[in-house]
Amino acid sequence: KMAAAGGPGAAAALWSEVNRCGQNGDFARALKSVNKILQISKDDVTALQCKVVCLIQNGNFKEALSVINTHTKVLPNDVIAFEKAYCEYRLNRIENALKTIQSASQQTDKLKELYGQVLYRLERYDDCLAAYRDLIRNSQDEYEEERKTNLSAVVAAQSTWEKVMPEDLGLREATYELCYNSACALIGQGKLNEAMKKLQRAEELCRQSLSEDSDVTEEDIEAELAIIHGQMAYIMQLQGRTEDALQLYNQIIKLKPTDVGLLAVIANNIITINKDQNVFDSKKKVKLTNAEGVEHKLSKKQLQAIEFNKALLAMYTNQADQCRKLSASLQSQSPEHLLPVLIQAAQLCREKQHAKAVGLLQDFADQHPANAAEIKLTMAQLKIAQGSVTKACMILRSIEELQHKPGMVSALVTMYSHEEDIDSAIEVFTQAIQWYQQFQPKSPVHLSLIREAANFKLKHGRKKEAISDLEELWKQNPKDVHTLAQLISAYSLVDPEKAKVLSKHLPSSDTLSLKVDVDALENSHGATYIRKKAGKVTGDNQQKEQGQGDVKKKKKKKKGKLPKNYDPKVTPDPERWLPMRERSYYRGRKKGKKKDQVGKGTQGSTTAGSSELDASRTASSPPTSPRPGSGAAVSATSNVIPPRHQKPAGAPATKKKQQQKKKKGGKGGW
Repeated sequence: KMAAAGGPGAAAALWSEVNRCGQNGDFARALKSVNKILQISKDDVTALQCKVVCLIQNGNFKEALSVINTHTKVLPNDVIAFEKAYCEYRLNRIENALKTIQSASQQTDKLKELYGQVLYRLERYDDCLAAYRDLIRNSQDEYEEERKTNLSAVVAAQSTWEKVMPEDLGLREATYELCYNSACALIGQGKLNEAMKKLQRAEELCRQSLSEDSDVTEEDIEAELAIIHGQMAYIMQLQGRTEDALQLYNQIIKLKPTDVGLLAVIANNIITINKDQNVFDSKKKVKLTNAEGVEHKLSKKQLQAIEFNKALLAMYTNQADQCRKLSASLQSQSPEHLLPVLIQAAQLCREKQHAKAVGLLQDFADQHPANAAEIKLTMAQLKIAQGSVTKACMILRSIEELQHKPGMVSALVTMYSHEEDIDSAIEVFTQAIQWYQQFQPKSPVHLSLIREAANFKLKHGRKKEAISDLEELWKQNPKDVHTLAQLISAYSLVDPEKAKVLSKHLPSSDTLSLKVDVDALENSHGATYIRKKAGKVTGDNQQKEQGQGDVKKKKKKKKGKLPKNYDPKVTPDPERWLPMRERSYYRGRKKGKKKDQVGKGTQGSTTAGSSELDASRTASSPPTSPRPGSGAAVSATSNVIPPRHQKPAGAPATKKKQQQKKKKGGKGGW
């Protein structure tokens, strides 16, 4: 056959071409030569293997897998297991890749490397950790640093998603990848400040390593740093520095990184910051989470969180049908998860269907008892919002695992007190105290609850019940004077004789050493009363003070001030303390009195009776008129005008000045 196609010489030349192209990395040209060889011999195993490798190098994974599957007789799994598994891995057929690797008769180093990657994508972190440890232990080549980086990535994933305490691998963090993975592990532990320092170190190492390459631009460095900056922003968000985080997130988006997974995570985090505000920005950002290939870049928990936020965003934007559709889909994927049913209940509450929301939550609690506690807390909150406090208390008391918790006891007692159901409140205290007596009798919470119960009973008049609690406390700590004082106080209202007997246990006043500097206390800034410093007392005065020490000094009363027009002969008006309008003799103001006295005519003219006041017409007055500024002489027979109706002295002169000013102003043309 080979002779018919051109002879052995042609085939040898083609193989030489394939070898040369392979060494030069020109796999497209090598593929052409391989295809020519396969035309000569279609079942040539080496040629088929070369074709698969060329297709993989060119990124044609589907075609490579098709060649493998169509030549299963010639290419058995043992021969081409790695190439087949790698194609399946790159096509995101992770489960198929795992089966291919496990079915191989011989586990080569290449298969082990791929096996570790497959386990990581399947989120089987324990198995993945064991695989990489085995590889590092049994391999010695130039890829050791990459294996250590992958190992640290597994530890970081365990810390983040499984909340496993990461072990110290003893890796020297000489590369920015190792520093970055270490920071991620610290974030999973909640050590945010330490994680931020690691990320800053990773940024320094990244800049150093990339700046050594002259072909790398500043834009390339910023693109590589995007994932580090993204984690920095996430730490800021966790620390409550939302404005700083938002600014850094938006800077990364402006760079337009090619990593769709990074963009999706950043967009999701911005949506969580926006919440029910700035929903238009959130609707733009949510498009980044729908990019092609995102589902293969992120973990299951990351993808789930994104879907939850999409449902919440639909609720905030009043897209009720979309919200129900997304939450129902999430519930079908994770039937035991709380968030989908909580989102559905929240949507029903927005639609004022509170009863339906409570029913939905109750059904979930019945079907999933393990998650019932959180659901019942939500149900209680809805009942309180409806004003059904008693029903809310019943729901809370049905959560057995939380009944003894101090927070739950406090909430129930407060709610029952609001409803004035004191018996139920005391019952809550009793049940919690009994739980601690049975399981944790020496817990400080136990004694704290007994004290709180006693105080509550005393406050609501249940003295006998409070006494039993106080006796229990005193029995636990006989040296507790505060408890003893409370017990004596309670007994004094019920059994005074018993109170007297118990009072003997109180410490004597001599033993109570109160080291208080009275002078310093009285002279302090916050003292409301400051004792006046006594002056020097000498001689007889000192003896008088000593002899009359127990006689109180009488303070002299100051005489009250009397009004200026006070007349001792006249009886004071008994209604003088009342406002004028409220006095019995008040008749109101007389209207029109002043109008009659107002002069009409030119300015300065007097009333109609002015002729009677003209001094020039009287017999006793001299013929000359009075000087300006002097008081006019009034005859003894004329009516006296009150001072307020007289012209003020010097008025005519003032008038003349004003007229002169007006004239002057008129000439000036102002």
